Amino acid sequence: AWVGSLAMGMIFFCSPIVSIFTDRIGCRTTAASGAAIAFVGLLSSSFTKSLEVRYFTYGILFGCGSSFAFQPSLVILGHYFKRRLGLANGVVAGGSCLISVPLPFFLKVVGKAIGLAHTFQVLSALMLIQIFLSLTYRPILPPSCDSQHDGQDKLGSRSMRQQCWSQTRKYFNLRVFRRKTYRIWAFGIATAVLGYLVPYMHLVKYVEKRFQETKKDWILPVCLGAMSGLGRLVSGRIGDCIPGLKKIYLQVVSFVLLGILCMMIPQCQGFEGVIVICLFLGLCDGFFTTIMAPIAFELVGPMQASQAIGYLMGLMAVPMTAGTPIAGYLNDYFGNYDAAFYFAGVPPIIGGLVLSVVPLVHQRMLKKQR
Repeated sequence: AWVGSLAMGMIFFCSPIVSIFTDRIGCRTTAASGAAIAFVGLLSSSFTKSLEVRYFTYGILFGCGSSFAFQPSLVILGHYFKRRLGLANGVVAGGSCLISVPLPFFLKVVGKAIGLAHTFQVLSALMLIQIFLSLTYRPILPPSCDSQHDGQDKLGSRSMRQQCWSQTRKYFNLRVFRRKTYRIWAFGIATAVLGYLVPYMHLVKYVEKRFQETKKDWILPVCLGAMSGLGRLVSGRIGDCIPGLKKIYLQVVSFVLLGILCMMIPQCQGFEGVIVICLFLGLCDGFFTTIMAPIAFELVGPMQASQAIGYLMGLMAVPMTAGTPIAGYLNDYFGNYDAAFYFAGVPPIIGGLVLSVVPLVHQRMLKKQR
């Protein structure tokens, strides 16, 4: 379990670094290189039975490679789409659900038939295909480099400390944090995702413990994944119809509803009630996920969108990773999952309320400029 958690954490922790590579060498090279690293990680995992080695091959290599392959897929859409960017994100994100929903059942069948080692090899073959798919990226916008400006600096006349600071600022573009609206948005998202993964990680165990339901518990992740795919398609189309930063209100509604639904889980008196909540949880997840990249483009523009998405995912890493262990601790302390789901519902509501301020702050800044 910790190996998989490490891989998931690395996808988010590496995002700020991925944004630098995306800006410097482009989406195509970054994504293809990441897919190649992930391919090596999966393939090498098939040749070892040591858990410690898999911490490196799967947790670090595959996790980092997946991060490098994933983030450029969000950025490249902004090169091709502007008016229909939300719909494009929805189609791409919804398409991923077509694989992610049946994949666990496929891996379970394949794992029993050929074993874990050969299953890793099957997954590495899928990642090999992704390398060639990444080569189809064709960036249209020029990379955001400051090389012309840097070339005019007389680094020889500056101290070593000044030179290091200058080079750091060259690669870590922190200009996105100068925008007040981006800072509030990033803080709101990071707050909201503290309880985001709790239903995904603990809902099946909760149903088994509360309702002694072990034969039909597979329905829950299927409902979450299927409705998330539908939500991504629908929210992308709706987002294109909402002008400017008012798109954020879609995230506000989805986070507030997600928090309320999490706190309603302990109130369910039967397994059927949990299924209904899962359907709406998946819908909220789809709305939140798809609209994130279009909002980043609205906040900072296409030239800095890569850095904005990278820093945001980096900020999301710690609370998203910490939420699940905290929920597990609450279950151990109280002897049930009720407190865990109540805890999971509070951060999304707080984060949603914080996000509702962003359009108001943006309007006030526009009035001051006028």
